[in-house]
Amino acid sequence: MRIATWNVNSVGARLPRLNEWLEIATPDVLCLQETKIAADAFPGEGAEALGYEVAAHGDGRWNGVAILSRIGLDDVSLGFPGQPAYAPPPNEDDPALIGAPPMVEARAVGATCGPIRIWSLYVPNGRSLDSPHYPYKLEWLGALRDALAPEVSTGNPFAVMGDFNIAPTDGDVWDPAAFVDSTHVTDAERKRLEELRALGLTDVIPRALKHDTPYTYWDYRAGMFHKNMGMRIDLVYVTDVVAKAVKDAYVDRDARKGKGPSDHAPVVVDLDL
Repeated sequence: MRIATWNVNSVGARLPRLNEWLEIATPDVLCLQETKIAADAFPGEGAEALGYEVAAHGDGRWNGVAILSRIGLDDVSLGFPGQPAYAPPPNEDDPALIGAPPMVEARAVGATCGPIRIWSLYVPNGRSLDSPHYPYKLEWLGALRDALAPEVSTGNPFAVMGDFNIAPTDGDVWDPAAFVDSTHVTDAERKRLEELRALGLTDVIPRALKHDTPYTYWDYRAGMFHKNMGMRIDLVYVTDVVAKAVKDAYVDRDARKGKGPSDHAPVVVDLDL
């Protein structure tokens, strides 16, 4: 079976590319992030015509996640137990959130797809070290670990995938010096990843199709994609039984090319479960 994860940076803007990629790559399960659309407005007709069921979780403004599966879609969870709410401060960076009440954002969806339990995650960005979004990110990741612990402990096939907005090591960014005093690389964020892996999860590191660096994200600015100034922040964490079943894993860099791409590339994992 083939599972994949892709931050599409607006499913509406990327819909033709998404449907074409589904036909070309033929994943059995695809986790999407940053769909930026309400769940009841998710444009899943193209995927459904290809045999996929869709579980979407979104509020139509920001964030948003989904799971597309053609091998079953059961026990769907919208969010996870204990998921913290984000309380916008008076000096909130996003003007649209100023004065808004605390909200549990659409950042996680889980489902059982055939033999495997899968979660699609869009981890909070953190914005900057002095932003209230940064401690919220750390709190969110801690709550995620606690929520997933019972599922991981069963020993059953399990994967948690998505845009983690954290580079696990300095080797996962194009230039560590460029990220000093920035989010995505701090010790506190990486510790949260270590705590998640400590549940019994393995980081499936994909192979690169070019440059020998399996980056998954490149900023749109300054030709960073063509210069390969990227980061590996889209991750696939799996239990031992799944790790042993991995036959191949790669970053589909071609999906980042051409007109109007997402700033992320899909990560694809082939399994023999």
